[in-house]
Amino acid sequence: MKKVAWITDDFCLEHDTGAGHPESAERLMSINSEMYALLENVIEVQPKIASIDNIEMIHSSEMIYDIKERAKVELPVDSDTILSKQSFHVALKAVGAGLVAVDGVKEKEFERAFCAVRPPGHHATPTQSMGFCIFNNVAITAKYAQEQGYEKVMIIDFDVHHGNGTQDAFYDDKTVFYFSSHQSFAYPGTGKESEKGSDAGEGYTANYFLMPNSSDAEILDIYENDLPKAYDFFQPDIILVSAGYDLHESDPLAQLDVTTDGIRKIVRTILDLGEKPVIFFLEGGYSTRDLALNVVATVEEMLQ
Repeated sequence: MKKVAWITDDFCLEHDTGAGHPESAERLMSINSEMYALLENVIEVQPKIASIDNIEMIHSSEMIYDIKERAKVELPVDSDTILSKQSFHVALKAVGAGLVAVDGVKEKEFERAFCAVRPPGHHATPTQSMGFCIFNNVAITAKYAQEQGYEKVMIIDFDVHHGNGTQDAFYDDKTVFYFSSHQSFAYPGTGKESEKGSDAGEGYTANYFLMPNSSDAEILDIYENDLPKAYDFFQPDIILVSAGYDLHESDPLAQLDVTTDGIRKIVRTILDLGEKPVIFFLEGGYSTRDLALNVVATVEEMLQ
């Protein structure tokens, strides 16, 4: 059995998005309830609070200050991205989960980690919070991992929505490979297959469209055929995964028909790429019961 860290904190429940918002505290509460039976098999780790210096590895100081001040008065970024009084501090802890995950794999305390935190991050660009996301947890962790000696970082994003913020952060960077599958023509409208990176980063971004109502067969073709080729080309030192479970057939915000078994197979394909550290980050997933079951399925695969 692999050594897997489960990194979460009830403080993440304090990010209050208001009644009826799909990115709610109930998501994490449901996950925690379903994970209870697996806790004896994982290493429970508390995230730390990321520093402003950590956040500035990706985001502008102006953006960080703006979020901090908006949270004080509960002024939303936009109609999707809500801020409550604790949101700024919760977002720092969400980032901190990835940082302690990197520290743990570096010190060989565990081989894999799942960061069960909110708010999610992959839509947050270097200069703009958006799409339920405040700071880009996975992108900041990628930069931090490089500081710790993991020079080549592969980010795999299977959220149903394209991680525009992550792509923006590394579009001209050949040291980070961004691989994304997502529903075509969905929010935020980015991630065309022609978007492959620019300048030094050309060829280090790979986007794969999935038409509405695509099922396991279509997405597994990407992960079983295209992903291994990208991995073999890039030969990363560490893998970070934006794990968005809104690709599931039950999700109210998307139109894919991927099953829990399909998600298991995606995760298994990622884990079988090679003997490198793998860190998963919770992104989307808004059918709370199925979200929890899919996270449990992911951790079960991680333990194998």
